Amino acid sequence: MSRIITASPEAVYDVASDIGNLPKWAAGFAQSEVVQDGRDLFVESPMGGVRIQFVERNRFGVLDHDVVLPSGTVVTNPMRVVSHPDGAEVIFTVRQIELSDTEFARDVRMVEADLDRLAALVSNGAPAVPGGKGE
Repeated sequence: MSRIITASPEAVYDVASDIGNLPKWAAGFAQSEVVQDGRDLFVESPMGGVRIQFVERNRFGVLDHDVVLPSGTVVTNPMRVVSHPDGAEVIFTVRQIELSDTEFARDVRMVEADLDRLAALVSNGAPAVPGGKGE
């Protein structure tokens, strides 16, 4: 799934990659403060306590992250921020691992809401993209 945000890809990446912002936009996932131990992040989620590890900050807009579920299963979540004619496009791949169809549909709705919150968070602090639909 994806979401267009009328801000530069750099502005979107800066907000999304800031671990302190995770509970502000990924509320469907991070329902608590993020505890950081090196590159590992620990949060409470609807599934219980999980460990997250994002790829290192990079200039390509890659925000891939592994999530270790309470069961011990590791889910790799591809996530990208790429340039779009109206600003930036955030692309997130939702995986149906250890989820029923109903749970998967719930996760999709939660990720959609997360991306909407990310867009709102970015637009509150980022200038509009010249020529974008947000102007």
